[in-house]
Amino acid sequence: MLDYITHHWMDVLGTTLGLLYLVLEMKENIWMWVVGSIMPVIYIFVLYEAGIYADCGMEVYYFLAGVYGFVVWLRGGKREKKPVSIGYTPASQRLPLLGITAFLWLVLTLFLSCCTDSRVPVADGFTTAASIVGLWMLSRKYMEQWWVWFVVDAVSVGLYLYKGVYGRALLYAIYTVMALYGYHVWRNRLRAAQP
Repeated sequence: MLDYITHHWMDVLGTTLGLLYLVLEMKENIWMWVVGSIMPVIYIFVLYEAGIYADCGMEVYYFLAGVYGFVVWLRGGKREKKPVSIGYTPASQRLPLLGITAFLWLVLTLFLSCCTDSRVPVADGFTTAASIVGLWMLSRKYMEQWWVWFVVDAVSVGLYLYKGVYGRALLYAIYTVMALYGYHVWRNRLRAAQP
């Protein structure tokens, strides 16, 4: 019973931090990266207990990416030495990003199928692979990251419902809708910034 209560409260706390993260992301607030570094620590335990292993491992990446994203947004781009600003993914990066996503998905799915007792290796592998790429795109403030998150979030809702992680399923249902709204907000901000 105590394990259930602990799991439940950790899920609720993680969900609350996830909502805060989303609000900060839409506002382009750098503190989203700090919240995005705390939330994964909580969800490592929740997801491991639920047997969603790739997503659990992904939380380590989210933690490290939170630190990286904070530094990138704080210091700005390497070449320009100015803050990173919203823009579209360069055409030269689109195909490589798709290729990296497909490669990671394949590797993760094979690993989960062969080396763990995961009952959801394909979905878990996909959401993890696409999240790795999506988070990198977010650190560069590429508009298309919102579409990546829309797909990841929609698939994740079903995955978390299936595995009984209901707080996180609710969070990702909200994320799915808010990804569309976030894209709209960033697009308007980008248009307003252009002469």
